[in-house]
Parts: sequence; C-alpha cells; structure tokens
Amino acid sequence: MTLTYKGAGVDIAAIKRSQIAIGKMIASTHRLQKKARTVHGFGHYAGIVEIPGGRLLATHTDGVGTKVAVAGMMKKYDTVGIDCIAMNVNDIVCMGATPVSFVDYIAANRNEPAIFKSIVRGLVKGATESAVPIVGGETAIMPDVICGRGFAFDLAGMVAGVAQKRDVVTGAAIKAKDVIIGADSTGLHSNGYTLARKALLAKYSVSDRVRGVGRIGDALLRPTRIYAKPVLEMIQKCKVSGLAHITGGSFTKLLRLKDAGYEIDSLPRIPPIMGLIEEQGVRRDEMYKTFNMGVGFCVIAPADQAARIQSVFKKHKIPSRQIGQITSKKGVYVDSRKIA
Repeated sequence: MTLTYKGAGVDIAAIKRSQIAIGKMIASTHRLQKKARTVHGFGHYAGIVEIPGGRLLATHTDGVGTKVAVAGMMKKYDTVGIDCIAMNVNDIVCMGATPVSFVDYIAANRNEPAIFKSIVRGLVKGATESAVPIVGGETAIMPDVICGRGFAFDLAGMVAGVAQKRDVVTGAAIKAKDVIIGADSTGLHSNGYTLARKALLAKYSVSDRVRGVGRIGDALLRPTRIYAKPVLEMIQKCKVSGLAHITGGSFTKLLRLKDAGYEIDSLPRIPPIMGLIEEQGVRRDEMYKTFNMGVGFCVIAPADQAARIQSVFKKHKIPSRQIGQITSKKGVYVDSRKIA
C-alpha cells in the first residue's frame, strides 16, 4: 500500500490554496497602522514592517504540530519546547532578522503543573541556544476543545526580530550558477508527523527498538536543530543570496525565495528514521515533498562563498555540504525528479 501525506489527512495543495485566499484577505490590513509601513507581507518566512527610525521589525508564528502527540505517547515533554523555539527562530532568520523576543501559547485539556514546567524547560533550553528572551506567554485550559485520552495539549509561539535594511535577505538576489549549501538536520524536526505516525505506528509502538534507528519514540522526539546563530553570523561574513528553513513541504519551500530552478543532486545519507518510514510504503517523491531528508536548512550563495559558509556551520558544529545549484530550468528537482 502506498502512503501519502494527503491520504494521512494533510493535503498540502489544498492548504496552499487556503493560504493564498487568506493572504489576499490580510493584505487589506497592511495600511492600517500609520506608524509602521508594511515592507513584506504574507508568503515568506516572516512579515516585516518598518518602524520609526528606519528599523525593520520582523514577526513570525509557528507550532510543533502533531509531534506533541508523540510527546504524549512517550510521556516526555521536555524537548517539544526546543522544537517550538527552533521552528520560529529558524524561520525568522531566513529574512536576515535577529530574534529579540518570544512568547509561547500552551493549550491543554487540563491543568498539569509538572508537565507545564517540563514543557517550559524545553522552551528555556531552546531560547538559551538561540539567544532569544522569552518575555511572556499564555496557558489556556480548554477541556471542550483540546480532546484526548489523558493529558493532551498543543504548543505554539511567536517570535519578533529586528533587522537593518542592508541585512534583509528575500531571495531576490538568487541567480543561475549560485550553489545550494545544505546543513544537516537532526531527524524529522517538527514536520510530516501525521504521515510519519501513520506509516510507523501501524507496525511499531513508540517503545519498539529498530536496528539503526533505536527506540522509535526517541527518534521521533529528537529536537529540531537550531540554526539561528550560524545563519546570522554568515549574513555578516558572507555574501548570501537566499535562506530557506526546510520544514513542511520540504524542498518545495525553496520556491518561497524566488521562482527559479533548484537542482538538488547531492543529498546526505537519508536518516535511518526516514528510511524506515519509506520502507512502510511511502514513495521517494512523496518523501522529498514531506520530509527534510537529512537537510534542515539551505543557504543559497555565489559559488565562491561556499567554503566560507561551510566553515561557519562547522564552527557551530553543524555538518554541511553543497547539495545542488541554481539552474535556468524552473522548478525544484531532487535527484532529477521534479517535485514542484
């Protein structure tokens, strides 16, 4: 049986259509505030407004998705906070903005102080790693909305960042013959879990161990890698054309930057947990559209900047390599397969 993200209940194409419709609606609000001019609205990794003094304020919001369901199965809650920070700061730095404040939102079906403390320990760890202060948050107890056996919850957050105009990276500078540098992921990160759970948990339990993978639940809960510090450093030290956090939709995310040709032909070895998912009946092209396949962040730059960019990642103990290049052929191609 072939498994797909759509078949698991997440139709990426339909979601994109909804997002386009929403984007048209929210664009009508862009001129409401006289003291802040909208510079970049819906559709990229963050929204940007220019505030008095010429400074740019970037904002972004994101959550952990159904990874929280795995945390519940494992009764282990101290890592999803790292994921929540990572999903936000990794996105906002794609615009060249430095994250300066963060607020979280925890919605749960009941009050569990010990679990909330565990979640917040993860948030604090992620905030410390990315140097972003947590300045507030909200805990909502909603038993009629958040349903599930035992304790159930959702976790999301919002990050604000600042940038100088000269540091903003949108992808507009991308040109043919630029190279794509891929920084290694630590696993699934925080995307594709609806499909991952459907593929894996039909055969395994979270406590099962598989050679090369380890305990299934541990592999699924491995925290999202935080790329904020090395990316902000390379923006200052290197010439960068575009930045992409590889999350939901995987490498199709590159088209957020520019309608160009992205040829990816040198991916790292597929992480064992993703190989196990594929073995359960997920086709390779579906894997490329859903999971990061070992690459959590992409930096697009002129070829003469590649060594310098890789050295910055190495300084921060993140393996990276050249995984492809920009071509004149429009679309995203992975191992010669067109995925978008």
